[in-house]
Amino acid sequence: MPRFAANLTMMYREHEFLDRFGAAAADGFKGVEYLFPYDYPADELAARLKQHGLTQALFNGPPGDWAKGERGIASLPGREDEFRRGVETALRYAHALGNEKIHIMAGLLGVADDRARHRDVYLKSLSYAASQAAAHGLTVVIEPINMRDMPGYFLNRQGDAQQICREVGAPNLKVQFDLYHCQIVEGDLAMKLKQMIADIGHIQIAGVPERHEPDDGEVNYPYLLRLIDTLGYDGWIGCEYIPRRDTTSGLGWLNEWL
Repeated sequence: MPRFAANLTMMYREHEFLDRFGAAAADGFKGVEYLFPYDYPADELAARLKQHGLTQALFNGPPGDWAKGERGIASLPGREDEFRRGVETALRYAHALGNEKIHIMAGLLGVADDRARHRDVYLKSLSYAASQAAAHGLTVVIEPINMRDMPGYFLNRQGDAQQICREVGAPNLKVQFDLYHCQIVEGDLAMKLKQMIADIGHIQIAGVPERHEPDDGEVNYPYLLRLIDTLGYDGWIGCEYIPRRDTTSGLGWLNEWL
């Protein structure tokens, strides 16, 4: 049976952030994820999780200056020291919140940038992050993101992400498979899941193309969720979508799984 985690960055935006934990639990979610925890003290977030019986499934490492448009720094030359400090911060939060996986964002690549140089920095950054996470029993995940939503993002395709993981060679470095992004970039979702499931560390879903509930759009999620179950995936499935209206009224798709 799939285990669904509400993405509190995108869902329940009709509530203040700290109130979203309770709203998600009231709707039957047992896990939560969100982009970043760093605006809040770790002990305050941990208290919300405990209060509502929720498991922290995932969050992202520090992304650089998000407000100024940065989307990760792991592949950015010259930002290596800042990246390592960010890994330390993420590990502290993970220790407090109890999640076993951290998503590391690669960053944006300019049209004139040297991709090979960025790739070299990226692999070294991931090797460092994975080694530090391993000491705490944690897994690092990397996510291919479509360039329609995030123009210039360094990593876009599942095969590239798998290759990077192989080159780094860390057993605790996995791919975050977001079916929304993958459908936009490449499609063939069922076959990719079958081929890559052993190296998938986290799964996320959303309707395509509007990124609403997974019962909206071109992707047959009932089929894919059954397939994911059949393939033996036992991790969390993050619901990283933007509700069409208020979150609770759009959860009809979830009832059969709960």
